[in-house]
Amino acid sequence: MIKIRLGGVPEHFNLPIHLGIERGNFTKEGVSVEWINYPGGSGHMTQALRNDEADLCILLTEGIVTDIIRGNPCKIISEYVVSPLTWGIHTDKGNTLANANDIFDKHYAISRIGSGSHLMAMIHANDKGHSLMSDQFVVVENLNGAVDSLSRQESDVFYWEKFTTKPFVDAGKLRRIGEYMSPWPCFVIAATERILAKHPHGVAKVLDVINASCIRFMEDSTAIETVSERYKLKQVDVERWYHSTEWATNSWVSDKMLKSVVFQLRAAGIISADQAVPELIWKT
Repeated sequence: MIKIRLGGVPEHFNLPIHLGIERGNFTKEGVSVEWINYPGGSGHMTQALRNDEADLCILLTEGIVTDIIRGNPCKIISEYVVSPLTWGIHTDKGNTLANANDIFDKHYAISRIGSGSHLMAMIHANDKGHSLMSDQFVVVENLNGAVDSLSRQESDVFYWEKFTTKPFVDAGKLRRIGEYMSPWPCFVIAATERILAKHPHGVAKVLDVINASCIRFMEDSTAIETVSERYKLKQVDVERWYHSTEWATNSWVSDKMLKSVVFQLRAAGIISADQAVPELIWKT
């Protein structure tokens, strides 16, 4: 039995994989999958991949592309969620901010340097003709840390997936003042070069099971109810999320899509214009 350590955020996007684990679909293929939660998001996962604490991770496209370019010995092995991510732009209920067009000189709560909450803030600012400075960012580790930071007015703005933060908005702990949609498929699966060299067939089997689980999930008439119950989200919110989200059904990765990501990262100053770009995709 091959053991694969698979990481991801503890959010509803990854339910198809949890269901596959619970049904024993991975073990039937001779693979033991150990799931690891990373509430700190993509920046947390890129570090785990570098430190050999995980073999595969499901993380934001822009996060892993940036980190591979910066030397992380990983490859993108599949797309996972092919629809874009809708980022909610949040502030504290007591903050005077009222419009997402007025945030670009404020302080931003981010889970980690290189996380989606960091990179997408920079990409959004560049898209609107602004540049953010390093001293505008306050590292808060995770969603709960961001809520605390905003409430203490150590920071003013926080980007996070809008349906994950919806319960906090409903409870009055956060106030959403805008949205920003990522201009590419939001989640990919990345693997360390170590596991690809050691167990390439095992990794391929994991991808096959994930694809099958995603297909089954998108055809499941009880999926919305299951997500609502497991993640304590209102069914009306889950319906909107589910019907705006599409999962990959094969392991194809678009070269053109990744070129567009690199272009945006350069335009936002996240990577330099002359930064060499290594091979990003696992060529099986």
